[in-house]
Amino acid sequence: MNTHRPFQSDADRAALTWLLEPDSPGVRYLALRDLLGRKFNDAELHEARLAAHTEGPIAEILDMMFDAGYWVEPGPGYHPKYRSTVWAVITLAQLGARVEHDERIAWACDYVLDHALTPGGQFTTTGKPSGTIDCLQGNLCWALCELGCGDPRLDSAYEWMARSVTGEGIAPAGDGQFGPHYNSLKSGPLFACGANGHQSCAWGAVKVLLAFAAWPAELRTPLIERAIRQGVDFLFSTDPALAGYPTAEGGKPSANWWKFGFPLFYITDLLQLVEALAGLGYGSDPRLAGARALIREKQDAQGRWPLEYDYTGKMWLDFGPKKAPNKWVTLRALRVLAAV
Repeated sequence: MNTHRPFQSDADRAALTWLLEPDSPGVRYLALRDLLGRKFNDAELHEARLAAHTEGPIAEILDMMFDAGYWVEPGPGYHPKYRSTVWAVITLAQLGARVEHDERIAWACDYVLDHALTPGGQFTTTGKPSGTIDCLQGNLCWALCELGCGDPRLDSAYEWMARSVTGEGIAPAGDGQFGPHYNSLKSGPLFACGANGHQSCAWGAVKVLLAFAAWPAELRTPLIERAIRQGVDFLFSTDPALAGYPTAEGGKPSANWWKFGFPLFYITDLLQLVEALAGLGYGSDPRLAGARALIREKQDAQGRWPLEYDYTGKMWLDFGPKKAPNKWVTLRALRVLAAV
């Protein structure tokens, strides 16, 4: 996502200055990289990248990793939430960690692929294909791409993810057919999910489309392109700002759509929805006008956005007090707005 664009308003420029302060090396690194578009060999970016990987959240999370590449306990790494391997890897990707800057990140990527990916391409909570679910599949595909993992096993993960959207070559749940099939959790095409009453889940859709946006364009097969089109059509089937997507009980959308947070796991928010669509080339689509306006409405006079949803006390570390201006959320918002 090409986000290095000049900031026009005083509030945006003030927020950018805030993000570049040295007290948060991880935020500073990503602001230089994503908002100012510094080249990889830029001296200031190099210094910030080194600081981000040796100080603060990236270093703290990596220090908790066992040498084998897992956190808390061996296995697929979904449990316990939100301290085990899956969540650590997803968080590291959101923090801007990269395999080339710390060999432990490469160990973690290998561990996830060895223990959470099935031969059929499903990332799973249990180690078995029946434990696959769209939000996990999308999160881990995206995270491994963001971390710089180039393992060829990702090809099978992306193929399964695309087929699970379109339904091509996947048998219905419970028909006993040998080979890829839906199940009680990942229950059908177009993001159908047992946790959402077997209806299409927009949270899962956002994670999957974010992963497709991270996948290099030259590797997007016709199957993946079909899955992207279907996913985009689904997210635009209602005004994204209203989030009127199917729910398990047919009730109101989750209020978490409008609570901007950091980091994000299976719950998503409007910022991430716009990020996914922008990454696929839909950032200036007029159907996102309401979402863009809503994002701007949350910005304060100093150009900052507050932390409205968090996992305080549930992870290895926290990312600031709730309802207070937050550098990580502000980085997310400015990155999205620059992209649209």
